Amino acid sequence: MLPITNFRTALIILVSAGSFLLSLQAQAKMPIGINTNEVTHQDASAPFVDLFKMSLPFAESNRLTKGYIEYDINGWPSNLKGGVAGSNVVHWVPAGTLPDGNYTVLYDGEGQMVYGADAKAVRSSPGKDIVQVRAGADRWLKITLEIKRSNPQNYIRNIRFLLPGGICANNPFKRVNSAQQCKGNYQSFEKYHKHILFNPDYLNFMRRFKVIRMMNISGITRNRLTEWSQMPRMEDATWAGSEWDGIRSRGVPVEVMVKLANKLNATPWFNIPQEADNALVQKFATYVKENLRPHLKPYLEYTNEAWNSAFSSAAYTKDMGLKLGLDRDRAQAGHKYYVRRSLEIFNIWKQVYGTHQRFTRVLGGWSANPRLTPILLSYMGAHKQVDAFAIAPYFFVHQRNLHEVKSVPDVFRLLKDDKNPYSMNNVYNMLRRQKAEADKFGVKLIAYEGGQHLVAKGTRSTKDLPNPYLIGANRANPMETMYVEFLNNWKQITGSQLFVTFSAPRPPQFFGSWGIKEYLNQPDSKAPKYRGIARFF
Repeated sequence: MLPITNFRTALIILVSAGSFLLSLQAQAKMPIGINTNEVTHQDASAPFVDLFKMSLPFAESNRLTKGYIEYDINGWPSNLKGGVAGSNVVHWVPAGTLPDGNYTVLYDGEGQMVYGADAKAVRSSPGKDIVQVRAGADRWLKITLEIKRSNPQNYIRNIRFLLPGGICANNPFKRVNSAQQCKGNYQSFEKYHKHILFNPDYLNFMRRFKVIRMMNISGITRNRLTEWSQMPRMEDATWAGSEWDGIRSRGVPVEVMVKLANKLNATPWFNIPQEADNALVQKFATYVKENLRPHLKPYLEYTNEAWNSAFSSAAYTKDMGLKLGLDRDRAQAGHKYYVRRSLEIFNIWKQVYGTHQRFTRVLGGWSANPRLTPILLSYMGAHKQVDAFAIAPYFFVHQRNLHEVKSVPDVFRLLKDDKNPYSMNNVYNMLRRQKAEADKFGVKLIAYEGGQHLVAKGTRSTKDLPNPYLIGANRANPMETMYVEFLNNWKQITGSQLFVTFSAPRPPQFFGSWGIKEYLNQPDSKAPKYRGIARFF
């Protein structure tokens, strides 16, 4: 080591050391989780080897399905009756989400299918089509499928639209194109799709997160199901579709959520549907206990944001609270019912597990309303039966300040301007208030969602102002710095408690830029939010 010869040299070394320590601090480990996406034909996280599991149901594909089609119990068209049954397998998914190449389509039954948009059949034989998929010049991927002919006595069903290639058996986190890339342990998706459920690229992206919140992929948002028999099933033609149509709703089966957690060796966070009866809760708990890896301690939460009128759970809990006479005030009745039902659900799981120590009991709060926190934690002595109080800290530009956004730098300026109610400093103050309330009741403060929340309400296109600037800010390098600052403050205020980001890869829309990447395989260099989050892995 060279000797320090003067004060200037010493100062430079001290400053460099300080910068290095700050860098280490920014990269200090903290439990980071992630929210899954809804299963739709537009899901840029592409979780499954079989793309048909994310396809739009035939019955909902109004532009492709024509005629009075009959369907079987699983959603397959059992009788075309002279019509055509079509589906968007993938629609408006960014190029690069999925590989170009020859996909294998397997099916049972007799008939004929045709493919469109960015897909075309290159070879066909009974029960099997080879379909070439190439993203178009617009850099968006779209795949359509139409059943033109189907024998009603042996109708086309059990369609599997499989990714090209496969995996090496000892590495489920990497897709390979052929057996030449493995040392004698190649498993093609065509042959092993019953055992290889998840897209290796999806697993590789998700594997760094400690907790996987299943709320979106489970389909519970605005879901009115009540009984176990109404839950999504492995046999369903697709797990996508409308939120709730009175019969079924989108969402994956419990089996899939447990398989995902086991494969990733990550802790799952389960949300119970708002109207689930006790038998559903009991069977849900039983399946998880019997099939989840024993060392994984799941988080358990009743519904999602019961306080938020944007979701049907708010109206439902208010109606039930009034019906049971919990309070004369509709809002307070809803809060009380939410707590009461949460405690009932925790107790059912405790009965199944024999102890509450095998899972984490979560009560959800409203980040921007710390006054609600003591109301929820005190009712029925909830704090004595709850392990964690979860909030969703977001920083953004308040609607009343959006008129000031004329450029991307304006967005960053307003995120630092304390005249904006949701500036970063103002959000930190909210966090301190929430932490003080949680401490009073002796529960941990964790985040079920969080990050940036740049949205311009009332717009209908990404081109409507100020959306180009809000989207641009999400893509700009300073957003990485803001995420690092934000998570460091969360860590300091809460004592390094769990922070679950929102959300898995999805492209920006007029209603928000929610994905921490814009699509599954987006390079890290193009994803500043992800880079900021990755500092804490």
